[in-house]
Amino acid sequence: MRLMHVGLLVADLDRAAVFYEQVLGLERDARPDLGFPGIFYRLEDGGQIHLMKLPDPCLGCARPGHGGRDHHLALGVEDLDVVRMRLQAHGIRYTLSRSGRKALFCRDPDGHAIELMQMN
Repeated sequence: MRLMHVGLLVADLDRAAVFYEQVLGLERDARPDLGFPGIFYRLEDGGQIHLMKLPDPCLGCARPGHGGRDHHLALGVEDLDVVRMRLQAHGIRYTLSRSGRKALFCRDPDGHAIELMQMN
């Protein structure tokens, strides 16, 4: 079994694109016309992140302060320090992993928790 894609609901596709492209450094992938706006981002393992501009049924729900205690997407990165510098340059708050692993958690503009883990 293999993860094909993760779908995330976003309120503002352009705002979300800045985060996923400029902060995380992801590249867009081809996306068929699904009848609503969205963007696919290609991951190195062949999987994708699918941003979907659709109403969020969880809008206004309380979220824990630490993303590791929430629904989250974990992505492996080559150099966590480079990612930290990008997050800081864009004013994006993050918390370090509480397990002691070389990992951190941040949130995208729509509040989705993202775990970024050092791969080696």
